[in-house]
Amino acid sequence: MTSYPHLLAPLTIGSRTLRNRIVMGAMHTRLETLDNPAVRITEFYAARARGEAGLILTNGYSPNIEGRLEEDSEVFDDSADLGPHRAVTDAVHQAGGLIVLQILHAGRYAKHPYAVGPGKDRARINPVVPRMLPADDVWGTIAAFARTTELARQAGYDGVEIMGSEGYLVNEFTAELTNERDDEFGGDFERRCRLPVEILKAARDRAGEDFLLIYRISAIDLVDLGATGAEVAELARRVEAAGADILNTGIGWHESTVPTIAASIPRGAWTFAARNVKEAVSIPVITSNRINTPELAEELLADGTADLVSMARPLLADPDFAAKARAGRSEEINTCIGCNQACLDRIFTDRTASCMVNPRAGHEIEFTRRQPGARKRIAVAGGGPAGLAFAVNAAELGHQVTLYESSGALGGQLNLARVVPGKSEFNELLRYFTVRLGLLGVDVRLGTPADASALACPEFDEVVVATGVTPRIPAIDGVDHPMVMTYADVLTGRRVPGPRVAIIGAGGIGFDVAEYLLGDPEESTDPKAFHRAWSIDATLTTRGGLTGTPRADVPASSRHVTLLQRRTSRPGASLGKSTGWILKARLRQAGLRTISGAAYARITDRGLHYTADGQPALLEVDTVVLCAGQESKRSLHDELRQLGVTARLIGGADVAVELDAVRAIDQATRLAVAI
Repeated sequence: MTSYPHLLAPLTIGSRTLRNRIVMGAMHTRLETLDNPAVRITEFYAARARGEAGLILTNGYSPNIEGRLEEDSEVFDDSADLGPHRAVTDAVHQAGGLIVLQILHAGRYAKHPYAVGPGKDRARINPVVPRMLPADDVWGTIAAFARTTELARQAGYDGVEIMGSEGYLVNEFTAELTNERDDEFGGDFERRCRLPVEILKAARDRAGEDFLLIYRISAIDLVDLGATGAEVAELARRVEAAGADILNTGIGWHESTVPTIAASIPRGAWTFAARNVKEAVSIPVITSNRINTPELAEELLADGTADLVSMARPLLADPDFAAKARAGRSEEINTCIGCNQACLDRIFTDRTASCMVNPRAGHEIEFTRRQPGARKRIAVAGGGPAGLAFAVNAAELGHQVTLYESSGALGGQLNLARVVPGKSEFNELLRYFTVRLGLLGVDVRLGTPADASALACPEFDEVVVATGVTPRIPAIDGVDHPMVMTYADVLTGRRVPGPRVAIIGAGGIGFDVAEYLLGDPEESTDPKAFHRAWSIDATLTTRGGLTGTPRADVPASSRHVTLLQRRTSRPGASLGKSTGWILKARLRQAGLRTISGAAYARITDRGLHYTADGQPALLEVDTVVLCAGQESKRSLHDELRQLGVTARLIGGADVAVELDAVRAIDQATRLAVAI
């Protein structure tokens, strides 16, 4: 008997049978902007189908010119070349999967001059002012959705998903916040629901009965004047009556001030919203957001929360998620840690998506898993993220790897990150690496510093140095004072700061230390604590699912922390695009004080003396924590070079500008393939 009887059970809907309940959710990748996009996109989806995902949802395609997210976004209308799409659908079908095309009209989120909406109000997150769609153009948009549905069928897709969530056009019509019309598509609740109902009717008429129609409903808007839970349920019933086969649940608008998918959100925090939809309809319902393990997915299906589970980023992290769950190898799943650093943060800064824990994601055609012509004996010095990633990937390719780690534990900088509130998911990455090392037979030598003379012996064909970084000690008078600590001292627990703390350095590490000192660990692990902190109404009785201003009632911390930086820019500018605002909001509420343009003078018994705006000042503190950057640890590399050994530098030992696990793991993976 399988360990996941509900998750791995097939599901028949009309003439289509899903082999399991695992759905790869739609996500923007921007793969179309790279070279050879057709081959890249085909292999991207085919890899997930080979990994046994039951149903794959593509990224969003616009039904017309106005609906594009950006000016260069693809329009799926009569001008579209269906050939590349047929290559995708054929590849997915050959691998035993089903694939559905998402139709997404951006509405007032469109970043081009042709943006349209139910009204003329622009979105908070977009400078473009939309044109109000007259009723005739709304009917034209409905026809465009129907034509795209018809073309999707011709391209071999098994169905389409109508994007009616996240604040895009269809959602804008259903919400009182954005729909102030007084015509057949606006006004009272029934008329606000007309657009999705008419789209589904038209799509069904064009596609026929044996074509999947999925509607992505906004299960909770998380904006003022958003829908109540009762309205969401009623819309779900109307959508079902209009012809939808499946309801997929979306969470929050993009302009909401409540976070929805970062690691700082507890797993399963939004399942109450999916349950509300499930209880309203008889068709299958998909639950989504912050579900990253087969255990949690199984639990949600077993207790009746939903019928399927959408996991977008988890299938970036491990395309073989479903296959490993079926084979009883769940410990080998490379779990999504919700960091967003290589996926959403890249998309929001006009780059292509990949994955921190799996650099192959989005770059499948650049990597190979073929066995090398010559199996080498490789020594790796350092068990941090770069060393671990290299060792695992090299061993997977058949090389004989010996890993030296001077401390008594693997992880390196991962061990610092995973103690920070909101970053406990890093435990999963360390678990994955540790399990894989054992299964691959890597010779792991803990508590054993790599010795240059030993590595220079003929026993090894290659030497890889991943010795990491050490905190940089800035040249400040009194920096050796007993009150001064490094970020490593604090995050390892070697030293405990006092009640009044100055943090020198406002990069990612400085903010991590501030969160470690001020943050609430329960907020990122307990859904109820998260709901309280962000004023989320889990009863769904209030408009938009909000009980008030997010974080308004969170008490400030009893510890006083001041974060200083030399730069005159706003602190936190280098934080992740999709997560930095969350961290800054939490720390503001906790009472964090920030100072820019600080010139550090000296540290004395009284505290930190500095100058800002030309004026000398004293920060009376008990502790000064240094977060002023890092320096590469290269002494081993230098010794090896003196012995005539050409060693490869990776990770922080190579570049230490910031603690960049994305770069470290990507570099290590690529080197393993190259060797």
